[in-house]
Amino acid sequence: MTPTEQKQATAAPSESPPIQRWRRVLRWIIAILIGIAGIGYSSWVLEFMLPIPSDPTNTFLSQLAEKGAPFRWVFTTGDTVSGALLLVAGIGGLLLFSRRLYSNIGWIALACFGASTIMDAQMPLQPDDPTVPKRYVDTGLFPQLHQIHALTSTLAVFSIYIAMIAFSVAAFKYKRWPILRHTGLWILIVGSAVTAWMLIADNLPGNYGLGIAQRIQVGAMSLWLIALAVQILVAERDSSSHR
Repeated sequence: MTPTEQKQATAAPSESPPIQRWRRVLRWIIAILIGIAGIGYSSWVLEFMLPIPSDPTNTFLSQLAEKGAPFRWVFTTGDTVSGALLLVAGIGGLLLFSRRLYSNIGWIALACFGASTIMDAQMPLQPDDPTVPKRYVDTGLFPQLHQIHALTSTLAVFSIYIAMIAFSVAAFKYKRWPILRHTGLWILIVGSAVTAWMLIADNLPGNYGLGIAQRIQVGAMSLWLIALAVQILVAERDSSSHR
């Protein structure tokens, strides 16, 4: 053994096999939680299977879970479970994986997305009631303040995109997680393009298929979560690769 290798071995002693096994098990658990959350967050696809009178072109996904909507419990349950799993996975990933700046930002943002998704599901959209006068004047500024659900939805979208960007930057900067550098990056690009479509079209007169845009956006989020889960499962076969 060379002097350099001896110095490295002294500075970074290897973990005992039981600890390595437990770390590997915990990493697999985090990956499974994220994968299940990604599937659960796509519960909106059930709108095409359930007898729900909705037009995907002109309706938002929040309307599937608004108060009084049929089968709203299906969608609120899916989002609540997904949010709880991501909250746990985000905290677990932050504590378990290597402490690097962009990775830390990604795990924190993922946990924030989970918490925001739980709040989003538990504070559903309030349907408009023409018999009840509005308590605010719609000036076009800060519409998130008009309903709590709009605020939690904004926080959720902001958090997941911070997570997607942070993990993508980490994958390139630290030269790790190739699935996020390729598949994950393309999912992020598509999701960002659709988000830009929504932001621009929402301020223009007329209908620009905002319902379709949002479904693509949320679908991209679910696919990215699944890609992240697969990446962790593949990478953590060798637990020493992230130490």
